[in-house]
Amino acid sequence: MKFYTNDSLVFSEVTVPKNLCGWNNLIHGGILSTILDEIMSWAAIYLLKRITLTKSMTIEFLKPLYIGQTLRVEGKVLELKGKHEAVMEGSLSNSDGTICTRSTANFAIFSPAVAKRLGIANEEHLSWFEQIYNMKRRHKNE
Repeated sequence: MKFYTNDSLVFSEVTVPKNLCGWNNLIHGGILSTILDEIMSWAAIYLLKRITLTKSMTIEFLKPLYIGQTLRVEGKVLELKGKHEAVMEGSLSNSDGTICTRSTANFAIFSPAVAKRLGIANEEHLSWFEQIYNMKRRHKNE
């Protein structure tokens, strides 16, 4: 997946290959869940400028999605619950723009220092993320 933003949400387009189908050319629900988790994770990372991990997630399968269709997937922040948790929303739309699957999730939010202490990110990722985190802090203080 390649990710894009308009600074209020993160989005991507994805075409799921045949080897990931469930019944009769339908995209398997586990694949749809993974795509939604991924878009919400990157939306949280980009929009909040923090390291996140999924705590819980609910999914509504509203209409079937088929192998070979180009899908639009979007993620955004719905709510911040203090400094350590965010509620995210994700949606998957078919080629007609109809939302077919949607999700909400609670994400734990970590500073790079806490992520390092807990061992949830390696040094390379933390170094990359420290630049983003420090950039946000600099802008806040200006």
